[in-house]
Amino acid sequence: METFDFLKLAKKRYACRKYFDKQVEPEKLARILEAGRIAPTGANRQPQRLVVVQSKEGMERLARCTRDFGAPLAVIVCADTSEAWTRKYDDKMIGDIDASIVTDHMMLAATSLGLDTLWICMFKPEAVREEFSLPPHVEPVNILLIGYGDGIPADPDRHDTLRKPLDKTVFYETF
Repeated sequence: METFDFLKLAKKRYACRKYFDKQVEPEKLARILEAGRIAPTGANRQPQRLVVVQSKEGMERLARCTRDFGAPLAVIVCADTSEAWTRKYDDKMIGDIDASIVTDHMMLAATSLGLDTLWICMFKPEAVREEFSLPPHVEPVNILLIGYGDGIPADPDRHDTLRKPLDKTVFYETF
């Protein structure tokens, strides 16, 4: 059985803020979208709605909502609030969590294909809604920029100094 080093892949991923002017191949985009399709969602409701933006005009519209860092492709990850599961104990609707799991799957799939990404939460939701004709029950949650990074990738070993040690974030049995 072939082994796969997930941590190596996860450490390779970094927040890319500059891209070459090169389109993402359709077969790579298809694999990225498939990774999002198979992501787990609450009660398997699959409320994710993905708006793929790759035309010049589409990326210009996106740039009115957030910084695009010159990426050739973006996936606007939304949650259909009419289909998302709600936790009965406190009425927490988890569409944002589902959308984030989908975003993470796509981000890591892109990394595995030699592409770079930037996960964006800093955007104008109403501008996204207007520019991309989102219906009222579809909430934009994340934007994932995808492309070929122009520059030196971040060091995979950066987590040794940039991340808190486990004993600062992990508690056993009780807080």
